[in-house]
Amino acid sequence: MEKFDCVVVGAGFYGLGAAKQYHSTHPDDALLIVESQSSLGGTWADTRLYPGLKSNNLLGTYEYPDFPMDTATFGVKPGEHIPGGVVNAYLKAYADHFGIADKVRLDTRVLVAEHQDRSPDGGWILTLADAGTEDDQKKETKVFARKLVVATGLTSEAFLPHFEGQETFGGRIFHGKQFQQNADTLKTAKSVTVFGATKFAWDAVYAYATAGVEVDWVIRSSGHGPCWMAPPYVTPLKKWIEKLANIRFLTWFSPCIFAEDGYPGIRRFLHGTAAGRGIVNTFWNVLGGDVMTLNAYDAHPETAKLKPWVPAMFAGTSFSILNYDTDFFDLVKNSGKIRIHVGEIVRLSPGMVHLADGTSFASDALLANTGWKHVPPMKFLPEGIERELGLPHADVDPSAAGVPPDDLANQRSLAEQADQEILSRFPRLRDQPVWNKDYVPLTEQRGIDSDDAVTPCAPLTPFMLHRFIVPASARLLRTRDVAFAGMVGNFSNVITAHLQGLWIAAYFAGKLARDPSAAAAGGDNSGDDETDAMRALRYNTVLQNRFGRWRYPVDWGTKAPSFIFDAVPYLDVLQRDLGLDPHRKRGFLAEVWSPYGPEDYRDLNDEWLAKYGGDKK
Repeated sequence: MEKFDCVVVGAGFYGLGAAKQYHSTHPDDALLIVESQSSLGGTWADTRLYPGLKSNNLLGTYEYPDFPMDTATFGVKPGEHIPGGVVNAYLKAYADHFGIADKVRLDTRVLVAEHQDRSPDGGWILTLADAGTEDDQKKETKVFARKLVVATGLTSEAFLPHFEGQETFGGRIFHGKQFQQNADTLKTAKSVTVFGATKFAWDAVYAYATAGVEVDWVIRSSGHGPCWMAPPYVTPLKKWIEKLANIRFLTWFSPCIFAEDGYPGIRRFLHGTAAGRGIVNTFWNVLGGDVMTLNAYDAHPETAKLKPWVPAMFAGTSFSILNYDTDFFDLVKNSGKIRIHVGEIVRLSPGMVHLADGTSFASDALLANTGWKHVPPMKFLPEGIERELGLPHADVDPSAAGVPPDDLANQRSLAEQADQEILSRFPRLRDQPVWNKDYVPLTEQRGIDSDDAVTPCAPLTPFMLHRFIVPASARLLRTRDVAFAGMVGNFSNVITAHLQGLWIAAYFAGKLARDPSAAAAGGDNSGDDETDAMRALRYNTVLQNRFGRWRYPVDWGTKAPSFIFDAVPYLDVLQRDLGLDPHRKRGFLAEVWSPYGPEDYRDLNDEWLAKYGGDKK
């Protein structure tokens, strides 16, 4: 059996960031990166570069802090969105530059990750298989990982439901993840149906309509509605939106349970007083109203159907950007190629799609943007360890799951206590948006079902990770052998990947200034003598993960951390854990008004290494 000091599962932005940070701080350790796709890149892998794919970010805000995406090398100019192929090339160049490209094992899936409970040092035995073979022909191998980083992300495994009548439909039915493999339909299809209203759906509608294909765009009337789509520059001051979200002054207007930015008085005023909440409401109304005005939704009956149903304040990372070469809304109004239906698909028949209101239309293909299975796509052993790992799981009757009733009751008590604290500190969140009184989970809609245990709307517990990275389990904190990278989303994902990677490397080495493992010291694995510090850590973990249920109730917030204006506060927390000062600007005015970007974190590794040193075996 091969043995590795660290195995990283996933080779997207977060996986590569974690692998690079581990390798740079533990250069002599044996490192393996396992990737199920045929190339590295995650969402930006070779097979996922669908037609017209671009980053939402403009050049300069979508790069690792220590590896700038310069125009001379990558050909993207300032003020331009980054083509998918360039992001792909950038990630490959990053892996080459930092010496981790040869550590990636492609076309390899992790089937099982089994924790070595009997070993005082822990570790994991991973069962690997060739991702390109049939299930009954997989050649399985096993490797030992002293440390395991799971970086499979939140958009790696597509969910595609069963549509009534799909067996006789005759045309292709595929998820947005398979758009590249079905790109020939841009030339061969006369009409297609795009189902869903996420950014993936907007991209597909644009690609088909500009290719001359007629599009019937179906947005579920019982669903979440269209995502927010903003121009790259917003507010009356025409601010660059990715940078707008990273201006510290503006982050104060977002309720944030984990903020440690050094300005508690301002936050208490804005969210704890009636006057402050009035200012906060005005800010969000201005931001949302500006987007509505710029997009002129009500100028045409078809574009009016694309207005988001959720207030801007409560929109998470589904808040996206109009990054198209031509005016999307003009295409909707004037091309004659796009028909928008706010309704329900109830069945398919040969060459036809049928809606609940009686509307039917011909369709050569159905592209379904029906979400993602957000649970890591591997089996964890021993049975039931998902709860201890802090992974989503069915919160079932404890007698059926072998979970002590007291443990489950304690978890629910912590959640209730967290809710009370959240709503006490942020009374504005008591007024939750009524975004769709007729909401029905996708798999409960007539004509659509699924036998999958994991779906985007399955009633699973949310991720429950300390700092959104490691389990709040005394036993696993003592073995210090597992971390999760990228189970979070924000407008600053690449910076977050960089800092999470360094945090994980420091945690594995026992070199965090604020080490969660310290809370587990002095107890045993029974939990009977759990320390006060461990109880506090568990509560804080529940508090911060539970916060999303109130802050972003319609988005990923109920499943995993998802935020926009809270990215800088999150990066602050990671830096404080690393023993570093998160205030990286020169002077108060710059600190408050100058947006944070990759350039501000460029020297982070050098600062940490100077303070704590590298790997010392």
